[in-house]
Amino acid sequence: MQINDRMEQLHNAVSQTYTAVEPDGPRNCGKQERGRSREIVCEHFLDVYVDEQLTFRLTCTATHLPELILGRLFTEGWIESIRDVESITICESGRSARVFLQENLRGSDRQIATDREASCCIGNLTFLEKNGKRQLRELSGTEWQNAWVFTLAEEFAGDCELHRQTGGTHSCYLGVRDKCVCRMEDIGRHNALDKCIGYALLEQLELSECILFTTGRVPTDMVQKVIDSGAGVQGSTYRSGNRACKKVPAESDLQSLAGSDRDLS
Repeated sequence: MQINDRMEQLHNAVSQTYTAVEPDGPRNCGKQERGRSREIVCEHFLDVYVDEQLTFRLTCTATHLPELILGRLFTEGWIESIRDVESITICESGRSARVFLQENLRGSDRQIATDREASCCIGNLTFLEKNGKRQLRELSGTEWQNAWVFTLAEEFAGDCELHRQTGGTHSCYLGVRDKCVCRMEDIGRHNALDKCIGYALLEQLELSECILFTTGRVPTDMVQKVIDSGAGVQGSTYRSGNRACKKVPAESDLQSLAGSDRDLS
């Protein structure tokens, strides 16, 4: 697979001046202070074409875009391995990416993206679900230790650069047994997860031996992504919802969804 990333260095944070309104006593009329400034995270818009067909319209952070694209293609069922991708080319502005699949995968009937995906908390429903073709894989039981999850929680306490700067990103940490091998951040938690999975594909890691540790609540579609990736364990700084737990197939080991308590955050 060839990756041609032509994107120029982009600013992922900008300084913004604002007026702060704070309570000012019993009546709380609001005390205003003008002229404060802080760094805020930048949104980036990316259109992904697969075999010259517009497929995804993403709102993301402009870092590690090849990993984001690969992870998204993999967790949404477009590819089964990195070998299915012939090339990825990202333009200078980073707003357009062109993916070519191997010749034997071209020409499938696909759903064209018409709306831009929100950065977080979305259904992530693509052509596979819309056409009734998507089925979650069965997970095999994965051996893991509590200490490995808490090792990633300790790494999380060290924070990521853009989050330290702006407080405006989600992050995902990728662990192999007791080692953290990758940390990604993005304005969208789904994107951060996809970036870690894309990294694992590029590095040819065995996903069934990996732990994915994410920030925030784990919604249904994020659990679906982890199951589709084949990753062994998912941990989070927040508990999962009931529908997310129900997404784990009955044949699978429920420990594949390892939610950490809030005191890890």
